Order: sequence, then C-alpha cells, then structure tokens
Amino acid sequence: MFNSIKHISLIAISILCFASCKKEKKEKAATKDVVEVIKKDSIASLLKTKNFDTIVNGKKVQLYWIQNSNIKAAFTNYGGRIVGLWVADKKGKMIDVVAGMDSAKGFINSTEPYFGATIGRVGNRIAKGKFTLNGKEYSIPINNGENTLHGGKKGFQDVVWEAKKVNEHTIALKYSAADMEEGFPGNLDVTVTYSITEDNAVKIEYKATTDKPTVVNLTNHAFFNLNGEGSGFILNHKVQIYADKYTPVDAGLIPTGTIEDVEGTPFDFRTPHTIGERIEETNKQLTFGKGYDHNFVLNGSKKNGLNHVATIVGDKSGIIMDVTSEEPGVQFYSGNFMQSKNTFKSGVKDDFRTTFALETQHFPDTPNQPNFPSITLNPGEEYHTVSLYKFSVENN
Repeated sequence: MFNSIKHISLIAISILCFASCKKEKKEKAATKDVVEVIKKDSIASLLKTKNFDTIVNGKKVQLYWIQNSNIKAAFTNYGGRIVGLWVADKKGKMIDVVAGMDSAKGFINSTEPYFGATIGRVGNRIAKGKFTLNGKEYSIPINNGENTLHGGKKGFQDVVWEAKKVNEHTIALKYSAADMEEGFPGNLDVTVTYSITEDNAVKIEYKATTDKPTVVNLTNHAFFNLNGEGSGFILNHKVQIYADKYTPVDAGLIPTGTIEDVEGTPFDFRTPHTIGERIEETNKQLTFGKGYDHNFVLNGSKKNGLNHVATIVGDKSGIIMDVTSEEPGVQFYSGNFMQSKNTFKSGVKDDFRTTFALETQHFPDTPNQPNFPSITLNPGEEYHTVSLYKFSVENN
C-alpha cells in the first residue's frame, strides 16, 4: 500500500515538473519574442516624427515607415528619401545600412544634398550643362565644376513629394516637374513607389510621363554601409559587379564616349574583390574619380528576369545586398568626396569612404552621347523601370 502511494506521488511530481518546465520554456520563448519586438520597435525611437514635421516651400514634410517581419525602412517626402534601412546581420541584430540624418533640417542643411534621395530629372552628369534635343539646345544650371549633376541646382532631392503610405509595405511618392523647371522641357509627372517584398528586397519602381519631348534618367542615391551607419570604412566590403565594360571619364567625370573592357583594370569586379583592394593603384581613372565614381555597363546577366547588377557583402555584418534592375548601367561610388562635414542620425560624421552608392541608371551625359542608350521620353510614352536591393546574410 505504501509503495503504491509512493508510486502515485512520484507520478504526480513528474507531471507537475513537466508542466512547470513546459510553462518555463513557453515563457522564455514568449520573452524572446517580446525582446525581438522591442528591439525592432526601438528602431523607431532613433527617429522622432516631430523632427520631420515641418513646412518646406509651402508643403508639409513628414516621416514615414514601411516594413515586413525582417526589414524596417524610414522615408521622408523631402527629396523622396530613404532615411534609414534596418536589416538583420548574421547574429540577428538589426543594423541600419543606409546613412541619413535624424531630421528634415539635417537633410536641408547638409553639404551633401543627395543622402538617400530620389534623383532626377536626369541623374548623373551632363557636360557643360547643355544638350540638344530635336534640334533645340537646352541649358541646365551648373552645380558640379563646369557640369550639371543630378538634375541641376534644385533637382528632385530638393523638392517636397506628395506621399501616400499604400500599406505597411509600400509608400508611393509623386511629383510634377513643370515645363522648363531647371531648364528641362515638358511637364513631367513622376511616381516612385518604394516597397519591401516578401523575400526581403527593397523594390523601387519609377514611372513618368511628359507632354513634350524631354530626357529622363531617375535613380536613388542611398549611401550604404552594410556594417551599419557609422561603423567605419567600407573598403573591406566585398563587391561583385556583373559588367564586362565601363565608360571611362575625363577629369570632370564626363564620359569620353568610349566603352572599354574592364579586363586588366581596377574596374574588373566580375569576380568578387574588396572595394579597397585596388583603389589606391596608379590609374588615371581612379585619379579622376578620387576612387570609384564610374558607370559600369551591365553585361546582361539575368536574375529573376532582371539585369543582375551587383552583389555586396559587409565584412563585419555578413549582410549580403544583391541588386537587380531593368537599367543598363550602374554608377558605383566609393564615398570619395565625403568630408566629415555632416552628422548622421547615429551621431557620427560622414567621414571619407565610410559609405558607398550603387545607382542603377542609364549612362552619364547620355543626351550628348549618341552611342549610349537613349533617355528621351516623348508624349504618349511611359518611362517605367524597376530596381531591387535584396538582403540576406552569409551562411557561415
């Protein structure tokens, strides 16, 4: 009888212990989930909405968020900008991989006007600020030496876009550029839609129409550091660019008109190389750009139906960014003109070569280069192009 009671007692204790352990595991799991949510939600505390609530040129500026379960992105409609982009590194820590400011005022007063911005009407450089279209010469304000850069003195980075948060994953930005704004012909209606896809890509879709023949070359100028904003040099990032050729430039960074092979040059990224591996080599093109600031001619390698542009890996974070696009080229910029004059939202300065850019686009100075793919847009046509920046982490 005593043995039976003892046996029953042991069973009861075992059941209680099992239930207690199960409850403890469940509570730990729940706590972990809560911690992860807090970690992700705490990202929002890095940016205060009130710091973006302002009026610029009579239009309201705001801060917007879009996300999925793995990525969170902040935007402002001043300049149609990506303010910050948080993705998980190889340890699961959320890392901000896009440099930006913590306020609208920070962007407005920045000596570098293009941080995270939507670029247009014509991205990249136009020689001497002049081009001819259908026999008529147009002049664009000069703002880069003796040339025009990224649409003139008041390009799309310096206007307030009409913004609509379509859903938790998508924000649509609209802007109407008036006929002869910054010297460009035609009333141009532009829509740029930023979305985060289920497979962890930031998708950028550009659309535009015009009522007069004009030129259009839109892009985004995110400044990336895959180890995190403020984490130091990007020189040990590993880069692969799917391009067999590039467009050499003169001392003003205007293409010479030739398209040359990358083979045997520091511009050969057909296999992975770190950004800094050859950047200090004696090379006239690197001297002109003070490093990499050149257009690469994509070789047509496809991924998911788009041109495979580049694959970049953060050496410390293990974050991989894989870029695809409908565009024929990409401007690879290694942060050579950063001068520690601005403070990012993380509190660090924009030091020399601490970010890089990969601007999917048509080639520089295309309106003056008849052998480059055209960027002319006519009435009745729609400018439409898509680029994706997909994020993952190294397996090892």
